[in-house]
Amino acid sequence: MLAPPDRPAPPTSAPPRPRRGLVARLVARPLFWALACGLLFGVPLVRSVRRQLGAAPAVLASLPPFTLTDQLGHAYGTRELEGKVWVSDFIFTACQEACPLLSLRMQEIGRRTKHLGPDFHLVSISVDPERDTPARLAEYAARCGASPVRWSFLTGPAAALEDAVTGGFKVGMGREAITSDGGGQTFWQIFHGENLVLVDRRLRIRGYFPATAEGLDQLVEAIGRVVNGA
Repeated sequence: MLAPPDRPAPPTSAPPRPRRGLVARLVARPLFWALACGLLFGVPLVRSVRRQLGAAPAVLASLPPFTLTDQLGHAYGTRELEGKVWVSDFIFTACQEACPLLSLRMQEIGRRTKHLGPDFHLVSISVDPERDTPARLAEYAARCGASPVRWSFLTGPAAALEDAVTGGFKVGMGREAITSDGGGQTFWQIFHGENLVLVDRRLRIRGYFPATAEGLDQLVEAIGRVVNGA
């Protein structure tokens, strides 16, 4: 009888699988994709948020104490304003040029910060103390729809106003004599700074902002940051 042909012996173990590279092993892990998505979308988002928030307004100077008189005839100044965030402008009621625009800007600031409640205040300081009595300021405030709870109009002796405005806020003010060509009469031309000034709870100046639409947007953003402790 013929012997059956020899059969190959079965393999004792399976052939070794080729080892995957490090990159392939990382790609296969869910954690890799979570980290990759975080880097891809998270970093631009953080940068975008930082750009939108901007830097905290710098501390430019500290206001010295002052006391003036508001439209109700009450003493009002840094003692009452300490602990609040506030914006000040400089006007006089007979002004027909910059002051009406400044008062409109202050009205808009009041509307856009209404949600801040008693933490925020508006202050308009007259640079014409000879004519702007408390009663006259009260009439002007009424035309602006200003409540004394949120918006104070201040006047006082010329020396006290000059100390507060030029010495404290570092804003120019004054008047210049002008003689008319016709009858030789002398008129006084009053001048003053036209920026809006942001002051924090510690009576520190945090910025000067132009009364433009862009300046107003920047100011409202800065108010939010200062109110939140920036």
